[in-house]
Amino acid sequence: MESYLLDAGVTAAQGFLAAGVAAGIKKQGKDLALIYSRAEATAAALFTSNRVKAAPVLVTQEHLREGLAQAVVINSGNANACTGPEGLASARRMAAVTAEVLGLKTERVAVASTGVIGVPLPLPAVEEGIWQAARALADDREAARDAATAILTTDTRPKEACLRVRLRGHWVTIAGMAKGAGMIHPQLATMLAVLVTDAAIEREALQAAFARAVARTFNQITVDGDTSTNDLALCLANGLAGNPPLAGGSALAAFAEALEQVCTILARELVADAEGATKTITVVVRGAASEEEARLAARAVARSNLVKTAVFGADANWGRILCALGYSGASFDPSRVAIYLEGGGEREQVAAHGCGLAFDEARARRILEHEEVVFVADLGAGRAEARAWGCDLSYDYVRINAAYRT
Repeated sequence: MESYLLDAGVTAAQGFLAAGVAAGIKKQGKDLALIYSRAEATAAALFTSNRVKAAPVLVTQEHLREGLAQAVVINSGNANACTGPEGLASARRMAAVTAEVLGLKTERVAVASTGVIGVPLPLPAVEEGIWQAARALADDREAARDAATAILTTDTRPKEACLRVRLRGHWVTIAGMAKGAGMIHPQLATMLAVLVTDAAIEREALQAAFARAVARTFNQITVDGDTSTNDLALCLANGLAGNPPLAGGSALAAFAEALEQVCTILARELVADAEGATKTITVVVRGAASEEEARLAARAVARSNLVKTAVFGADANWGRILCALGYSGASFDPSRVAIYLEGGGEREQVAAHGCGLAFDEARARRILEHEEVVFVADLGAGRAEARAWGCDLSYDYVRINAAYRT
């Protein structure tokens, strides 16, 4: 697959414009983002598995039933969740105003919100922000960064990724932006992610490729075990790259691989910017009976608070890793498990055959003191492999979330 990464955002894909403005929803900073495609786009999406779903999630689910969209409007600073009929009306109004400004059908607008739960959406500010954002729409690098910045809550920096790939003689661009720093947990994580591409692709093929990518990336990250009311992962494909529509074969496989690569970059950026985090954790599970079991096992280790706190303290307490593997739901023989620590170019095996080894404590501590720590667990039950990503759990996580509303 011929491809290369770009330092770019959602406007790098042909036909996509973006803007991010300060509408006054938050006390300061940009808080409303708008993404617009010059052409109607095929749409694929995945939503929070939380039974309590925010109004914008419900509205976007309705609007995407035909698998088409042309604009996405997102506000930060207010989740518009648990706000009753008023909240649902506000979410519908966000879509309607965006459609009016851009000359679209209301059903072609996806809506998302993020922020504090249970507070009425300040609709006048949101409406004015939509008009302001529409006037600011542009296809340059700054516009993409503004949009990525406007969706942030407790994040400290915007998350963007962009990859260009050659498919059937045409260069296709896949780009995305995401937010999320707390309430991050699989199914989906607590996050918003919008991906765009100028590839032409059949709706079913896009949904399948996107679902697979999300399962391997956004659903494999965890910060604190909380799944939000507002999670949304959305992918729009407007076909302006001019390639023959992807429906199957090697070209679709290459597109799916590229899409997963962009999602992986964004997912890793989310955990790297997690609330209070000082280190990122990659969990690699090998030798599983199936990929699903490998994912289960990797997620269990990444979400374990005991593992997270051990990493924060640089304590090579490998028993916590084996314990998490044991309750993950994956099938394996504990007497065949091997565990390794990796980081900073060093590697130390700490367990074999399900038992501890006389490992080098000083080297293990050095590994765990690095900003990026890798745990490798071989279950000895098959050939499948999967990854999960997480972070350490620090004092600052409690501080940030103890005063979230203030």
